[in-house]
Amino acid sequence: MKFLADMGISPKTVQWLINQGYDAIHLLDEGLEKLSDEKILEKAQTEKRIILTVDLDFGTLLAIAKTPFPSVVIFRLNNASRNVIEARLRIVLENCLQDLEAGAILSVDDEKIRIRYLPI
Repeated sequence: MKFLADMGISPKTVQWLINQGYDAIHLLDEGLEKLSDEKILEKAQTEKRIILTVDLDFGTLLAIAKTPFPSVVIFRLNNASRNVIEARLRIVLENCLQDLEAGAILSVDDEKIRIRYLPI
């Protein structure tokens, strides 16, 4: 499973994913911190990566595009610190891998994970 972290996700979370055995990159790693959301979606689709973000725009863009990929994990947390995101991401990885592989938007808040399958 491959991940692409948007700017709201800590590069240390990307390193945490790598340490867990996942293929993960951060936009910063590639000098793409100013890449538009549309181009981020394009990159993730081309590279078959799941987007990790705190940006709600990705759900809207995927709904408009009506494409089955890429999957997106949107963190909607009261505390979006690295530790909290990693704790919630651990739960996603334990419970939602098949959903991500199938093509989905996961909205992750402090209490639950909502799944919407693509295309919308």
